[in-house]
Amino acid sequence: MKTIFSGIQPSGVITLGNYVGAIKQFIELQHDYECYFCVVDQHAITVPQDPAQLRKNIRGLAALYVAAGLDRQKATLFIQSEVPAHAQASWMLQCISYIGELERMTQFKDKSIGKEAVSAGLLTYPPLMAGDILLYEADLVPVGEDQKQHLELTRDLAERFNRRYKEIFTIPDIRIPKVGARIMSLQEPTKKMSKSDSNQKAFITLLDTPKQIEKKIKSSVTDSEGIIKFDIENKPGVSNLLSIYSILGGKTIEELEAQYEGKGYGEFKGDLAKVVVDALSPIQERYYELVESKELDDILDEGAEKANVQASKMVRKMENAMGLGRKK
Repeated sequence: MKTIFSGIQPSGVITLGNYVGAIKQFIELQHDYECYFCVVDQHAITVPQDPAQLRKNIRGLAALYVAAGLDRQKATLFIQSEVPAHAQASWMLQCISYIGELERMTQFKDKSIGKEAVSAGLLTYPPLMAGDILLYEADLVPVGEDQKQHLELTRDLAERFNRRYKEIFTIPDIRIPKVGARIMSLQEPTKKMSKSDSNQKAFITLLDTPKQIEKKIKSSVTDSEGIIKFDIENKPGVSNLLSIYSILGGKTIEELEAQYEGKGYGEFKGDLAKVVVDALSPIQERYYELVESKELDDILDEGAEKANVQASKMVRKMENAMGLGRKK
């Protein structure tokens, strides 16, 4: 059975875009692969965080993983900082990374624009991400479109290490869904949906109430044409809503275009709101059962134990290959 690794930062609310681009994929893939899914809290501290809020976010994100359908019998769920091998692997991979390739990362450029100073961690974020993946000999990494560049660097670092020292790393493949890999803002549909958007109407969170969801979808930006058709270039707003409907409603884009032929945006948005509410309601109910429960702690304890065994083995292989320590 092939192995999958992926993770999400506990940096605040989880949007519908995060769910579609990552968590929903995880749930679908766990039945056919050995899966390691991680709350990557060490990535979160590349920018300032309030410690108490960060701990709350870590627990909340773990609860959402499980509430969305992650099966503890099929997938390993753990918190990154509870597995020391991640930081160890990151340092070794930093030492074979080049400053130029790290500075070219789009996310580093975006997050450092207009800042007087940025942390070294923001620059060296990609080798930590590479370590996360390579520790578990991942064959496949399901990610959103925005992480593709980091995955390509992960592949480069793995190949560089294998050539320079010893062939110990599996070169991971990238899995990006064909529909919905990049859910866009409801207010500016040419921009990715983001929890950091100052306009609260621009994104839906997994814990929004039915009334909030309905209000946000009904106020979403479309166009004046009145035709429900998928055309990203000319109709980005409608195309974004069709993507959301297709993924959560289980219908193809073509089926939806036929279903709403000759119908207006009002009816379409009303139906979409119901589809989103119906998809998120069971997740929310399970989340509130889990978030402060012993069950969640048990799942995370089991996950950390299993992840530590696998990750520690790979760190020892890395150290031996690089000549670190006293003996092989």
